[in-house]
Order: sequence, then structure tokens, then C-alpha cells
Amino acid sequence: MLTDKDLRELSEFSAPQPVLSLYLNTDPSEGNADAYRLRLRNLLKNIDLPDDLLAVERYFNLEYDWTGRGVAIFSCAPQGFFRAYPLALPVRNMVYKGNRPSVRILRDLMDSYGHYGVALVDKQGARLFIFHMGELFEQDGFLGDEVRRTKHGGASAMPGARSGAAGRVGKKVEEVVERNMKDTAAYAVDFFSNHHARRLLIGGTEENVNAFRQMLPKAWQSLVLATFPMSVTASHGELIEKVLEIGDMADGRREKNLVRDLLTTASSSGSRAVVGLEPTLQAVNDSRVETVVLTDGFRHPAYQCAQCARLTVLPSQVCKYCGGKYHELPEVRDVLITEVIRAGGDVEVVAADPAFDDSGNIGAYLRY
Repeated sequence: MLTDKDLRELSEFSAPQPVLSLYLNTDPSEGNADAYRLRLRNLLKNIDLPDDLLAVERYFNLEYDWTGRGVAIFSCAPQGFFRAYPLALPVRNMVYKGNRPSVRILRDLMDSYGHYGVALVDKQGARLFIFHMGELFEQDGFLGDEVRRTKHGGASAMPGARSGAAGRVGKKVEEVVERNMKDTAAYAVDFFSNHHARRLLIGGTEENVNAFRQMLPKAWQSLVLATFPMSVTASHGELIEKVLEIGDMADGRREKNLVRDLLTTASSSGSRAVVGLEPTLQAVNDSRVETVVLTDGFRHPAYQCAQCARLTVLPSQVCKYCGGKYHELPEVRDVLITEVIRAGGDVEVVAADPAFDDSGNIGAYLRY
């Protein structure tokens, strides 16, 4: 399981030699091991790092069991550095080569699917879980006093007495429920604190969810990302499906917010962002890109100088910077990404967004 410590180690590693970063989607819904191996070969066919390729091949042949939904690998053979992380979440197929691991995809997954505290509550207690990176871990839970509802009165009872008895029973039930909720919330806060939960999800009936939420300290109430109807006896499969659905929505919101922020920033004077392919390529040429943002499936031809490697979409025979000759690239995406990573930048691949269409579905945040 990928941890914050793993992410810090990857983020802090750098080397004078190239570091290979590989993301492979192995979601069972999209094929089998043979199909994944073919995708892997296609991803790596243009990578000229024989020792790293050998390490990757050894890992898939001897260690990876093909039961997860994705895998991330980082290798720098000259430094004896190799890290592999099987994932319970699917990833986009990507390969990068730079002087440090490209961890943006893992960081985004952690932001959208990491460190959830989950509570399924009823009037007597709760089942408590930690959901992290597609995996669900259950605590024993908390069980308070049984909530008993006793019928009172009979044909010979006085109406007033019957009403009074029912009222006392109702009040007793409310007291038991309130005590259970209070104790359950205290137990949950302790559990979530110990497991470093950063967001909370609460499932149950609307009444029980609201009662439990009100018993949480205000600081923890602010961490509630979503509530949903679900039985306290729900299966792990049902709960994972619901949490993934919530995570997908959070990831979608994050990507939309990123695109809108990029467009807003790029439109301001003296901005630290650009949109459109040619302005992005010029920023890449000048090593100014902090993060390039492009839609999944982005494809576009371009030209590259054979001498200084500058990129452009404007056809020209001779590079005005060095006098070298341009040659055509049928598809510029991989070259662009490689140059960004090599210069220490990041890459953010987002889902198609109509708001991004007029800008060519590509842009970048700049260092300066």
C-alpha cells in the first residue's frame, strides 16, 4: 500500500542519470495479463534505458501477480533505485524519463482516494473503516446499549396512564440513542485520529447520519466530505463501490477546478500561465513549465529542430535560434512530456472538458 512516506521518498529522489517512471493500467475490466504485457511493450518501445527495462521486465515476470488494477514503477539502475507499487486503483498508461520520479499521478490519486475515514452508523453504534487508495480496512466498530422499544398499556389501562408510560419509554429510548451516538462519535474520532484520516464519509439513514455528525467535534464535522444512505450491515464490496464513486466525483471536481484555474490565470495580465499549444511549446523550449495540463487523448503534430530540439507548430525550414533544420513530428505529446519532465516540471492529464476546447486542450503553469 502506498503511504505518505513512500510519496515523500519518491518526491525527494533525484539523480544525474535518467529516472524511468512507468504507470500501467491493469484493470481486469480492460483485458488480461497478455493484453497488459502488450501495452507495456508498446509503452517502453522507445525507451533507451536497457538496465531499467531489464529491471521492469524482471519485476513483471517474477513479482507482479496481475491481480491489482494498476501499478507504478520507478527505476534508476545506475543508482540502484527501484520502487514498484501495485495499486487497487486504475491509472492512465504513461511512461516518463527525467532526472526524478514523476509522482504527480500518485499525488493526485492520494488526494482523491487517500485517507478516508468511513463510518456506517445506526442507533446502537457504528462500523468504522479506513479507505486508502482503493483498499478498505475495517475496525471492529463500536456497539452501545441496545435500543429497546416496549409496548405499554392494555384494554383496561387508563388513557392518561397509557400516554404517560409511552412518553416515559420514548424519552428513555431517546436518552439511550443519544448516549450511544455520543459514545460512538468519541470512539470514531479516536480511531480516525490514530489512522490519520483526512476526510470523513458517513453512511446510514438520514436521521442517524445527522445525529452522529452533530456529536462530532466541529473540527471533525468540517472534514465530512459526503454522507450517503447505506445499511450498517452492508458488505465490503458495496461500501468500496460507494466510496470509489465519491472519490471519482472528487477527482472530477479537482480536474475541473484545475482547468478553470488555469484558464483564469492565463487570462490575467502578467500571468504565470499560458494556454494553447504554441505558447505551451515555447514555455517548454525555455524550461519555464512548472506543470503542463492536457486532456487525456491529446494528439497534435508539430516540428522539432534537429539541432537544438526546440518545438513549434509553425512550419519553418530553418530554426531562427540555431540555424538547424526542423523535422516534422506526427504527434508531439510524448516529446513535450519528456522535455517537461526532464526540466523538472510536472504533467497533469485531465478528462475532456468543454471549457478547455477553445484553448486547444493544453496549457501550462509557469515558473516565471
